[in-house]
Amino acid sequence: METSTEERFAFLAEWYDPSAALLRRYQLLFYPKDGSVEMFDVKNQRTFLRRTKYDELHQEDLFVGNRVNVFSRQLDLIGYGDQYTGNKLGSKKERTLAMIKPDAVNKMGDILQMINDANLILTKAKMTKLTWKQAADFYTEHQTKSFFNNLVQFMTSGPVVAMELMGDEAVSVWRRILGPTDSGVARKEAPPSLRAQFGTDGTRNAGHGSDSLASAARELEFFFPSTAGHGPANTANCTDCSCCVIKPHAISEALTGKILHSISAAGFEISALQMFNMDRANAEEFLEVYKGVVTEYPNMVAELCSGPCMALEIRGTDAPKTFREFCGPADPEIARHLRPDSLRALYGKTKVQNAVHCTDLPEDGILEVQYFFKILDG
Repeated sequence: METSTEERFAFLAEWYDPSAALLRRYQLLFYPKDGSVEMFDVKNQRTFLRRTKYDELHQEDLFVGNRVNVFSRQLDLIGYGDQYTGNKLGSKKERTLAMIKPDAVNKMGDILQMINDANLILTKAKMTKLTWKQAADFYTEHQTKSFFNNLVQFMTSGPVVAMELMGDEAVSVWRRILGPTDSGVARKEAPPSLRAQFGTDGTRNAGHGSDSLASAARELEFFFPSTAGHGPANTANCTDCSCCVIKPHAISEALTGKILHSISAAGFEISALQMFNMDRANAEEFLEVYKGVVTEYPNMVAELCSGPCMALEIRGTDAPKTFREFCGPADPEIARHLRPDSLRALYGKTKVQNAVHCTDLPEDGILEVQYFFKILDG
């Protein structure tokens, strides 16, 4: 019998089976040589998917904590299947908390682009407005310092965007992007850094980053609690608004920063923002108005639950109408002819993968925003 020394990576994966309402466990094997995958059903001890070439999964997608798509099933990677895989792929992956401070929230598109250019992955995001107590709790280690009150006052002066970033040595990479604490020093010593570009001084310095893995764990728990509890509230107004959803394909193609930049540059206010992982039932419910109306409905549902999406509340004069015009026709090909500057013309690929969903009927704006920011984040 021939023994193969071909490299393969093994993961423990979970898939929620909606028809049986069960969480199923698989061993997922990935063969980098030809990009093929194989799956075993752990409970029933049998092959679930024999080895098949699958171009949509890449080695860089394979890390514990990520959600990957295999033949339109969303799998959560919950552990390494063997020591080899853990040693080879797991060692340097870290999570860190990144926060955009009130003075730089209007630059979040550019900041997300910097995050992406540094090969960090945005896995969670939420816009929130901290109360005095929350900000004081978050910065509790600075309590005795002279700048404490100024810092808390500044941090509660407007919304912030809290994010979980993931990647190789994420803690130090994000701190390098931020640059020196004092924005003035940053302009001298690290001109391309975030604080050099968007900060003012040592307090109004555009961003925050965890200083160690231990701080990261504590600070992520503050904004994105893993157990019960809810973290700080979202900032949705649910009045005079339109809903925009950056679709999973656009997020995985790293277009999020560009899309947010375009929206702000066009004069719209992004008044709430949060990342969600939709399950099929939520996606069907949210897109219900298209059922039986457009032939793409099943594919629209599949796209919306194929990975993380980002929901936005958009405000501006006559928001649902003007924002819908700014998104352009649903079909990017048509959009490129008729509205070449629209979001879908710029970032869309197909009628289903057209970069963004936006509220189509003005009377649905509030309902759609409430669906994400009141029901899903309830």
